[in-house]
Amino acid sequence: MTVAAQTHHLETFLHKAETKTLTTGIIGLGYVGLPLAQLFASQGFSVIGFDVDESKIRKLMNGESYIGHLPSSVIHEMRKDGRFNAVSDFSQISSADTISICVPTPLDKAKQPDLRAVRMTAESMVDHLRPGQLVILESTTYPGTTTEVLVPILEKSGLKIGEELFVGYSPEREDPANPHFTARTIPKVVGANDPASRRALEAFYSVVFDQLVPVSSCEAAEMAKVLENIYRSVNIALVNEMKLLCQRMNLNIWEIIDAAKTKPFGFQAFYPGPGLGGHCIPIDPFYLSWKAREFDFVTRFIELAGEINTNMPYEVVNRITDHLSKNGVCLNGAQLLVLGLAYKKNVDDCRESPSIKILKILADRGARLSYYDPHVKDFVSHRYGKLRGSELQALTEDAMAKADAAIILTDHDAFDYDQIVRCSKLVIDTRNATRNVSEGREKIVLA
Repeated sequence: MTVAAQTHHLETFLHKAETKTLTTGIIGLGYVGLPLAQLFASQGFSVIGFDVDESKIRKLMNGESYIGHLPSSVIHEMRKDGRFNAVSDFSQISSADTISICVPTPLDKAKQPDLRAVRMTAESMVDHLRPGQLVILESTTYPGTTTEVLVPILEKSGLKIGEELFVGYSPEREDPANPHFTARTIPKVVGANDPASRRALEAFYSVVFDQLVPVSSCEAAEMAKVLENIYRSVNIALVNEMKLLCQRMNLNIWEIIDAAKTKPFGFQAFYPGPGLGGHCIPIDPFYLSWKAREFDFVTRFIELAGEINTNMPYEVVNRITDHLSKNGVCLNGAQLLVLGLAYKKNVDDCRESPSIKILKILADRGARLSYYDPHVKDFVSHRYGKLRGSELQALTEDAMAKADAAIILTDHDAFDYDQIVRCSKLVIDTRNATRNVSEGREKIVLA
C-alpha cells in the first residue's frame, strides 16, 4: 500500500469524525453497549447495534428497553429518523465506520478469564471488515488482551493494523443511577499502539466525550481500568474486615466511618456490605492475578482482598443464623423475607450480586424464602433459574409480618424502611439502610 493510500484512509476517517458523519457500530447491547449507543445517537451519529440475542433486537426495534435506568422513551428517541437500528446480522459490520466491542468478559469456574465472547465477536466480524474502520475494545479485561487476543484475529482480514484498520482500547466507566455523572461527562481513557490508530481513536471520542485521557498504549488503558476496580475492591475488603472486627468488639462500623470521613484529607470513605456485585469489581482482581503469573508475580494483596469480599455472603448468613437463634428460631425452616436482589441501589442489575449468593446459601441451609426487589422483575423465570422460594410482586405488610426476619441486602430508595421495621419481627440490615428509622430500633440488627 502506498503512503498516499494509507493517509487517505486516516484523513477520510478524521473528516467523518469531525463532521459527525460516521456510522457507529456497537457490538453487545447490554448494560455498557446500549447506553453507549444512546450517547452516540444523542450526539447525531447513525448507530448500528449488534447482538446475538434476538429477543433484545426485537424489543429495541419495537422501542422497548430492557434496562431499568434506560426507559423505553429513550429507545423511542434513538429510533427517530432511523438514527439507531439493532441487528443480529454481522455482515452489516461493513456499514460501520467504528466498531465498539462491549461484550461480557466473565470468569470461568476456576476464576480464570473467559474471553470466548471477545474471540467469537472478532471471528464473526473479521470477514466483513474494510479499510478505514476503527475497532475499539471496551470490555474490561487484563492488560494485553487487545494486542494478544483481538489483534491476531483482526489480522486475518488481511488489513494492516495502523494503516488500513485502526485499533484501540477504551474502557467503559458506567455507574448506573449515579446522578452526578453522565456517560458524556465521565473522562474517557483511550489507548492505542500505533500513531494512526491513536489519532483516529482520539478524534472519534473527542466529539462525544467532554474530556479524554490519552495513555501511551492499549495495555496502559487496560491496566488503568483494572487498577480503578482493584482500588475499590481492596478498600471495600478493608472496610468489610473492619466491620467484622467491630461486630466482635460491639462497635458500630457506620458510626466509625462517619467520624473518620470528617478528616478533610487522606481518607476516602468506603462502606461495608454483604459482598461485591456488578460485572467489574468482583472479577477484575482475578483477571490481573491470572495475568501476573505470566510474569512470575503473585498479587498477594489483591488476592487477599478478593478472598475477604468473596467470603462476605457466608459471614452475612452466619450473622442471620446467630440472630435467629437468639430469637428461638432455627435457620432450617425459618421463613425469611429478602429485600433487594440487585447488586447496588436503584438499579436492576443482578450481575454477580451478593444477594443471589446469599439467597442460594439460605435455601441450601433449609430456609423458606420470599424475596422482593422493586427494580427486578420476573427474577426466577428469566434470570437465574428456580430458587427455593417465591418472588413477591409487591411488598405487603402481611409478608413482612409473617417472616421470622426481613433481610435488607440492597438499600433501594423505593423501600419504606419505617414500614419495614414497624411490620417486621426482626430486621437484619446489611447496608445501614435503616439509619434514619427512629421507632422500633430494638428490632434492627446491623449485619
